[in-house]
Amino acid sequence: MKRFLLYAALVVGAFVCVFPYLLVVLTAFKTQTQLHNSEPWLPGIPPTTDNITQLLDGEFPRYILNTLLMTAALTAGQLVFTTFAAYAFGRLRFPGRDALFWVFVATMMVPIAVTVIPLFLIMQQLGLVNTWGGLLVPYVLGTPYGIFLMRQFFRGLPAGLEEAARIDGAGPMTILVRVLLPLCKPALGTLAIITVISSWNSFMWPLIITSGGDETKVITVALAALKVGIGVDYSKIMAGGLIALVPMVAIFIFFQRYIVRSVVLTGLK
Repeated sequence: MKRFLLYAALVVGAFVCVFPYLLVVLTAFKTQTQLHNSEPWLPGIPPTTDNITQLLDGEFPRYILNTLLMTAALTAGQLVFTTFAAYAFGRLRFPGRDALFWVFVATMMVPIAVTVIPLFLIMQQLGLVNTWGGLLVPYVLGTPYGIFLMRQFFRGLPAGLEEAARIDGAGPMTILVRVLLPLCKPALGTLAIITVISSWNSFMWPLIITSGGDETKVITVALAALKVGIGVDYSKIMAGGLIALVPMVAIFIFFQRYIVRSVVLTGLK
């Protein structure tokens, strides 16, 4: 009986989590008439792909490309700069190392809404509003979570590896690149997946810094723009959401063990 109740609770919980995504899929293939004349949880008969076709025939492919470019740049920057910072905090010794690290990690508790206005003013003074530089610079150099994740992994590696490399005459850069990085592939893969997902879904900063043009507009901002005006076409919005959702769902399905591993790494290392 207890097992039955447990599985029943899990099924209910899974349905609650999946139901919003099911509504996105069902609504994306409905016309406006079908949407208003049928129950939300029932499919449109016959289903239509006009909403998706209209988006892909317009500027939406450019927004998808912009999002891909932003995600690739942020992921590459995160992997490079986060690795260097985490190596310094985790394996090198210098005065104030731990205090500086925990101050840096503590910035994770600061809401993005607190820092977004100062960041925008800085980008405005630098002339980077509505540019790729303004979109990327604040986050391409690493995040506290990424540095914390990689530092925990570095601290879990045997110290004897570095000592043996130093005896052979290797310097810090050689030790990092040739000795430690080959052992960090699981952590790097985890960081890459998390960065891809967070970059693809980022909204507030792209909305503020790229509000003046389409050249750097990303898919989340484009979806928000579909809701502007009178007579909002919710079917088209859901179609855009479905297009944006598919890549992330695929990544989560195929790489979920790495995402779960990130929690293990930060909790146990």
